[in-house]
Amino acid sequence: MNKDFDVIVVGAGHAGVEAALVSAKLDKKTLLLNLNLDTVAWAPCNPSVGGPAKGVVIREIDALGGQMAKNTDATMTNVRMLNTGKGPAVHALRAQIDKYDYSEAMTKSLMKQNHLYLRYGLAEKILVNGSKVTGVRTHFGEVYTSRCVIITAGTFIKGKIFVGPTELPAGRLGEFSADLISDSIQEIGLKIDRFKTGTPARIKKTSIDFHVMEKQTTSDTPLAFSFFSQKKVLSDEWPVYITRTNPKTHAIIQKNIHFSPLYGDIKLIGGIGPRYCPSIEDKVLKFHDRDSHQLFIEPETRRNEEYYIGGLSTSLPFNVQEEMIRSIQGLENAQIVRPAYAVEYDYILPEQLTPYLETKSVEGLFFAGQVNGTSGYEEAAGQGFIAGLNAVLKIEGKQHWFPKRNESYLGVLIDDLVTKGTDEPYRLLTSRAEYRLLLRHDNAHLRLAKYGYRFGLIPEEFYQKTVDLKHRIKKEVERLSQVPVRKSDEINDLLVKNNSSPLKESKRFIDLLKRPDINYSMIKAWDDHPIEDEEVIEQVDIEIQYEGYIERSFREIKQFEEMENFLIPSEVDYSMVENLATEAKQKLERIKPSSVGQASRIPGINPADIANIIFFLRHRNKGKGNK
Repeated sequence: MNKDFDVIVVGAGHAGVEAALVSAKLDKKTLLLNLNLDTVAWAPCNPSVGGPAKGVVIREIDALGGQMAKNTDATMTNVRMLNTGKGPAVHALRAQIDKYDYSEAMTKSLMKQNHLYLRYGLAEKILVNGSKVTGVRTHFGEVYTSRCVIITAGTFIKGKIFVGPTELPAGRLGEFSADLISDSIQEIGLKIDRFKTGTPARIKKTSIDFHVMEKQTTSDTPLAFSFFSQKKVLSDEWPVYITRTNPKTHAIIQKNIHFSPLYGDIKLIGGIGPRYCPSIEDKVLKFHDRDSHQLFIEPETRRNEEYYIGGLSTSLPFNVQEEMIRSIQGLENAQIVRPAYAVEYDYILPEQLTPYLETKSVEGLFFAGQVNGTSGYEEAAGQGFIAGLNAVLKIEGKQHWFPKRNESYLGVLIDDLVTKGTDEPYRLLTSRAEYRLLLRHDNAHLRLAKYGYRFGLIPEEFYQKTVDLKHRIKKEVERLSQVPVRKSDEINDLLVKNNSSPLKESKRFIDLLKRPDINYSMIKAWDDHPIEDEEVIEQVDIEIQYEGYIERSFREIKQFEEMENFLIPSEVDYSMVENLATEAKQKLERIKPSSVGQASRIPGINPADIANIIFFLRHRNKGKGNK
């Protein structure tokens, strides 16, 4: 059996499957190794995808040619559009998935993909010749060679799980950890640290009293994540339910906190946990003024009776978990099928990566996903896609690529990681994006389809559709700036009914659409040539309503791009830059920013440092020109 490949991907989680599919779709012979072929693209924590910012990332991956959105649409049991009462910048889809169906569907996609080989294997050593990666060696002694290697090992690198004072070596409950590869990573000069995350208990459906809980049904509006899927309304047989902890729950936690591996008498976990997805112990101890916390009771699959208790992550002992859960309304008779646990694992410091997710010290070696210090399936999938694409571009001798932070949440994610690093599991938030009004759920294809088409990952028909859509949106905005709306009793009654002032004289259509409570569909009847395409209507409404904000964002982006296009050669010696503080020199030398823009986002680098760098580079370039 031929064991030479173009690309090897280690780990078939959400990052690994996207990396492998991109590589294989672009005709590279690709090996995907996983410890358990029954848990490919597994959802080991919450059985859901999407949410604020994260849901937009799924759409961005889809517009570029990835698989996550399509797989979600095929396997979701409940879907909702979040934040519909707020502006379009924070709208996002969130779906419950059947985790078994999701894994099975993704495995089938991998199996039928040409040039892709999915195999069992525990990678133990990264093989390097000089400063170039050459392959991996597995625990069975097999040696697979390749031109690029992508490590997407999630929480498995020296993974250790905790239930109270009991600990087990595992990447997640019931699966081996990958220990020796940690040593291999350090042997090639990369720095690692430890993070911690956790997951709630799973309980049996027939032991839950749903009647005393708030029911959250699926949307009655047709929805889909993928631009290539048919929007649909799901059956309402798999709702989510909401309940809350109470003072009794909190008292049980406080009484038994000394058994916690995080807060106990003997602290067993040293890794930092996720701030935005804290354990119930964290919530109770840090928010003393709260006497309850919201919990989501979510179905994991249609295949069995396991339900997930969202918001109740814990690492307390099993008997304490049982007492705690049974103190909650609706869960008085709950039967635990699987216990909650914490997991601590190694991750690499992401500042050691380029924006293309290739290591700076070893050519051809890429890292993607939770191993880079992130949290969440969506962040992992996005990184996997970018790493897989850049591995292919490297092999083909083409220029590397990653989306900029002014054009995607993917760009925000990667730029934050490689520029700022992270001292806790990184979670993507809308507040991290300076231009979030432009990075919306509804326009991901308008922003990114051109790249997916350039790389040969989306059909020409879809790309041309986005080009045509852009043209029609622009044309309709221009037309509506000329179309008059004449004063009449009918239009004034409508305006007043929607909390808008009546017309005293004729106005242009565009003037009415700038009013906060008015949209095109309300006043469509007064348009002599009305727009019929709902997608065009949506974009026209947003562009006109937020015209001032959008124009200001574009002005800021122009300045941003000037800084991004001011490139810094990789061989620059920062010790030669005058008036730079020692700390600034050390940070710049470690991160090696590719542009002045990236340098300006490094924590601790101030505007004076940037001015000195620009002066140095211009003087250096001028000197070279004179020579």
